[in-house]
Amino acid sequence: MKVSGFTFLRNGQKLGYPFVASIRSVLPIVDEFVIALGPCDDDTEAMLQEIGDPKIRIIHTQWNENIQPEYSVKGFVFGQQKSIALFNCTGDWAFYLEADEVLHEDDLPKIRAAMEKHLPDPRVEALAFDYLHFYGNKNTIAWSPGWYRSEVRIIRNTIPCWSSESLFFNVVVDHKASRYPRAAHTGATIHHYGWVRSEAQMNLKAKASHKYWEQQPVAKVDYSRIDGQVLKLFTGKHPRMIQDWLPAAAGIFQAAPDYRPSSREKKHRWMLKVEQWFGFRFDKIHYRRVR
Repeated sequence: MKVSGFTFLRNGQKLGYPFVASIRSVLPIVDEFVIALGPCDDDTEAMLQEIGDPKIRIIHTQWNENIQPEYSVKGFVFGQQKSIALFNCTGDWAFYLEADEVLHEDDLPKIRAAMEKHLPDPRVEALAFDYLHFYGNKNTIAWSPGWYRSEVRIIRNTIPCWSSESLFFNVVVDHKASRYPRAAHTGATIHHYGWVRSEAQMNLKAKASHKYWEQQPVAKVDYSRIDGQVLKLFTGKHPRMIQDWLPAAAGIFQAAPDYRPSSREKKHRWMLKVEQWFGFRFDKIHYRRVR
């Protein structure tokens, strides 16, 4: 079994992505790691070179700055870049990690075992993970139906597949249609740190990417403007690779006391209560569970 890892990246250093920790976290279980690297005006490429692992293969790409965001598929340029990296993978499985996602070292044997177990079964086209979304600081996670709590990150590299945006995969059915992949669950968790970087870096990232999603003016990011009921104390242990990157923090992140939840957030509150009462989850998933 051969496993490819892949991602896409542009100005990762300037925008505050922990991409070095992300890549290092997956290198032990992949045979190659493909990076579609867009034009950068920071030290991103030098930092990639400093990792010094021969498994890493950088493909320099150009971003299409002219794609209009008014179509139903938003952020298509991100899907393009993800697909470019995927199309250059040579493994039986292709393992996608976004630049702010990190694997825990304790999960690596479990992930490897899942790939080996399901490789002979063509019904399993992909492998899914649970998610922890850290928010505001390293001690806090955001947990509600408004935050995706399960997603595919490994795709079988022998099926016709691409990505219309960076979050999920599209399996091609015919010339006119695609569908979500059929997936088994790895039993492992991806740690997502995008909302731990500084507000200044998050605002810079929002400004850089906003034009690919919509034409309205970008709203300023203020971490405190969130429904505090979705914030939970993290009691586990962070992956080893990310620990030096994480800013120091004490206690759970505090939402603004005067924040009034939106109608959508109020709906999520009720959904969480129903989950607690009946033991199921209102997860929006981009795959069909088969095993």
